[in-house]
Amino acid sequence: MNTLDDVAKLLESAPPGGCTVFRRGIEALQRTFAIFPDRRKGRNTQYKLVDAVRSAFAVFFLQAPSWLVGQRLMEGERGVSNAQTLFLIERIPTDNHVRWLLDPVPPSALDPAFAELYAMLRDSGKLDAYRGVDGLRLVALDGVSFHESESIHCPSCTVKHHADGRVSYSHSAVTPVLVAPGVSRAIPLRPEFVVPQDGHDKQDCEIAASKRWLEANLELLGETPTALLGDDLYSHEPFCRKARLHSLHFIFVCLRESHPALYEHVDLLEEPDIQTVVQIRKDKSNRSETWTVRFASNVPLTGGANALRVNWLELRVRDHQGAETYVNAWITDIAPTTENAVDIAASGRARWVVENGNNNVLKTKGYHFEHNFGHGKKHLCTLLAAMNILAFLLHSVLELEDHDYQMVREALGARKTFFEHVKTLTTYLCFATWGTLMHFMMRGLEIGPYARPDDPGRTKKGLRRRRPVKPAKGLPCPDDAGKA
Repeated sequence: MNTLDDVAKLLESAPPGGCTVFRRGIEALQRTFAIFPDRRKGRNTQYKLVDAVRSAFAVFFLQAPSWLVGQRLMEGERGVSNAQTLFLIERIPTDNHVRWLLDPVPPSALDPAFAELYAMLRDSGKLDAYRGVDGLRLVALDGVSFHESESIHCPSCTVKHHADGRVSYSHSAVTPVLVAPGVSRAIPLRPEFVVPQDGHDKQDCEIAASKRWLEANLELLGETPTALLGDDLYSHEPFCRKARLHSLHFIFVCLRESHPALYEHVDLLEEPDIQTVVQIRKDKSNRSETWTVRFASNVPLTGGANALRVNWLELRVRDHQGAETYVNAWITDIAPTTENAVDIAASGRARWVVENGNNNVLKTKGYHFEHNFGHGKKHLCTLLAAMNILAFLLHSVLELEDHDYQMVREALGARKTFFEHVKTLTTYLCFATWGTLMHFMMRGLEIGPYARPDDPGRTKKGLRRRRPVKPAKGLPCPDDAGKA
């Protein structure tokens, strides 16, 4: 690219394949966006509701809150913008207009979009790696808070009255994800929000929201044998019975402090009623570590006469120097044996990904999950939060299925860096397709099909090597050439 004409030709071109993964994802979302309920009754219809939805999604997908402003300027100057070419937005509404149009729409309107993106991953076989003990699919449940204020609130807020007289308002959600032992990437599923429920005097809570999520997703959960993962909050009898009622397995953290009756029973057990299995495994640094799992079967979860009977496991991990690095315990309905006890513990331990690979990413890796994009008077806050998670899901689809996206992301490293580059490029240049944008970036980074074959600092894919290649004996290091 030596001239402006070269740049113009590249921006207008569509590379072979046209980045079909992104296009299929966007088309799947459009089918849902097109059927959003429009509550307007007057003449104020200068903007289509679907354009407001597309605009909001584009902001979350690109992790750029002010991106629409630049696209309006580009459209005014050139007659076309990336909002049109990449996200199919016909007319870009103002931010306030977007908020006003979306406020009446409940987050459940996005459910079909979550289902379509999930189906893309399922049908491509990319979810086959998300399996745990006995081949079970693992769904981790966890709650996350994304708004708290003493002044900004809506009817969907959870209200808390403090001892000092203050009143605070908050929003939270259950964010289910697919996880697997040894897999750091979580696959987000449709969230369930903690909101006041019609006909209920008590405030909503995480457990109640999780029960609603189970009921609403029985078809998905019934596709293949599934185990639910959760922290100690979930290891109580009603929720365990709810899981078994729907033929779902469970592996829930079980702390001594909150289950005295169970541990009183476990502490009295001796061999062979309580068994131990030891296994040497490799940690992330490929060093040996020792997993010691103790387990017992058919123990009472509570102290009642008709207490639910569960199986209990405890895992202790020691590193290669003998230092204890991890301790946890779970209850499960899966029958433990010396052959599968370690796998059950590994599956239970995979729950951490819902925090590090999902909630933490949403809060600290550029998604601004706790930022107030607009609260509204009805559903705006929860709808925008769901849309943010939906953008994360499309990113996950691209990371698993789109080779060009994978290479550019790997070359740039941090997620924030990737989206800073995308935001800058799309602010000044208009791209015909997402594939054109990816190839423009690969050309600039000299990776993939644009890699220089004679560069020893690159891999076969054209990516920069993490460690420099050592020169052959007798040859000077490239950095030393000319110093002699």
